Amino acid sequence: VLEYNVRFGDPECEVLMMRFQSDLLPYLAASAKGNMEELEAPDWDSRPSCCVILASGGYPGDYPTGLPITGLDQVEDGPDLQVFHAGTAMKDGQLVTAGGRVLAVTATGEDLADARRKAYAAVDLIEFEGKTFRSDIGLAAERSLEQMR
Repeated sequence: VLEYNVRFGDPECEVLMMRFQSDLLPYLAASAKGNMEELEAPDWDSRPSCCVILASGGYPGDYPTGLPITGLDQVEDGPDLQVFHAGTAMKDGQLVTAGGRVLAVTATGEDLADARRKAYAAVDLIEFEGKTFRSDIGLAAERSLEQMR
């Protein structure tokens, strides 16, 4: 059995979108119409990106929802750092958890270590009860790059 899966999934999409410098809409429209050959190749930022998913405690199993999320106002987002919402909702004026994968904290850096530092610094600012995340995202690749130097 061969699986062929082409989609904008998490966290693959977020790191690609951080690096994609062209207007996305013409590429989506051309893809839907089957005329991608009419477009120039898109522009890409050559720097690496790192995405850390903040998940609800218990994910992928049972997890609570409706838990207040704080700290996003402390995150300085911009062209090199974005927090993509996934399982969030507004409830009585408060941002709350509403799914298993809650936020995708994504950073671009001069090298992979820089991208990881930026992403994890933002992760440390964001809080919600039961927040869970992997602390090793990009670490194996970073170590491999260090060994090659």
